[in-house]
Amino acid sequence: RVTLLELMMVKVSDKNSVTSEEMNVFVRHADFLAVCFQEKCGAVLKLTAAGDAEDEEALVTVRLLDVLCEMTSNSGQLEHLQAFPGLLETAVDTLRLTHLAGKQAVNIFTATHAVTGQEEISHPAVGFKSHLIRLIGNLCYKNKENQDKV
Repeated sequence: RVTLLELMMVKVSDKNSVTSEEMNVFVRHADFLAVCFQEKCGAVLKLTAAGDAEDEEALVTVRLLDVLCEMTSNSGQLEHLQAFPGLLETAVDTLRLTHLAGKQAVNIFTATHAVTGQEEISHPAVGFKSHLIRLIGNLCYKNKENQDKV
């Protein structure tokens, strides 16, 4: 699943080679990806436990967030995802929970806290909070209703 999401990420982020037919496929799949993210977003919180750095559900959720960020960076998919019920609320709630989890344990969700001495920890959840903020910002872009919710 992670590999499939990484392949989708590459295709979605390459805006020059996406045909209108492929764009329609991405829009249809955006709903499915948003629902999967909403269902699995809590799995990332398990990564705060030291032994769970390879939790498959959490890795899938991290990749889902990456793909959703890329999709909302494209105006064709942005409007569709801005109107998706509950996606913005889920992203804001997950941001709150990851912020609290980062305060209670070693904060693996931000790059500034993942550096010890000279070595940087390459944890899969590093940058998760910044990607959540990016998704929230994209969902609020030129959308007064979503801006008021946040």
